[in-house]
Amino acid sequence: MILDRYRLTDQVAIVTGAGRGIGRAISVAFAEAGADVALAARRPETLEEVKKEIEARGRRALCVPTDVNDSAQLDRLLDRTVETFGRLDVVVNNAGGTAPTVALMVEDAEFDAAFHFNVTAPLHLSRRAAPHLAKTRGSILNVSSAMSHLVDSGFVAYGTAKAALNHMTRLLAYEWAPKVRVNAIAAGATMTDALEAFVNMGDLIEQMEKLTPLRRLAHPDDIAAAALFLSSPAGSWITGKVLEVDGGTIATNWPMTIPGGLE
Repeated sequence: MILDRYRLTDQVAIVTGAGRGIGRAISVAFAEAGADVALAARRPETLEEVKKEIEARGRRALCVPTDVNDSAQLDRLLDRTVETFGRLDVVVNNAGGTAPTVALMVEDAEFDAAFHFNVTAPLHLSRRAAPHLAKTRGSILNVSSAMSHLVDSGFVAYGTAKAALNHMTRLLAYEWAPKVRVNAIAAGATMTDALEAFVNMGDLIEQMEKLTPLRRLAHPDDIAAAALFLSSPAGSWITGKVLEVDGGTIATNWPMTIPGGLE
């Protein structure tokens, strides 16, 4: 049956940023599809919550508190996953993000930090994981952003880093084919805790919904469904692609204009 191609039965996945939002939703979706999941995030207490959700679905979970900006911690994450489960099938580089700051205010160190968080860290984990993934004909999924190709004021660090992540996805897919597939999701505005912290006031959410063709913001499960497709056998003939999951947006739906400083 075609639905069987969306199964990850007895496969093993690593998900970074797994404690909340999109990472949490992907981790639980993978468990529902039959996978065991290594959960990585900085806060151990959030990982334990997700672990309980996964175990309630009859799968195993490994909590590895990890700051993805620390390469040694990424190495530990990879090593502990393989030691515990004996294999690796999927890596989801979900951890990332950068607060909005206009270009005139971005310090070089801040820009470098955004690039490291969103590009260098995923490359490090992907590079370490690739030999293991090659053994299982596995895949890598990078969680990018619609701001990688849309434009707005205040997103020069974040948008540039995510655009680099997109092209890194294509380059790695070409180098590692046919043994490892590499894809990305350019996620639109998704109601995570991080977004709510910015827009959960007044009518900002309503404004964003009006600027979105499908007239709603994404739920983390919307992104998780796409992640499952790309990471499962259902997506086995897809590599080097950036899937836009954004409610149809062709222009920014960010509700606040951030002055650029040259007015």
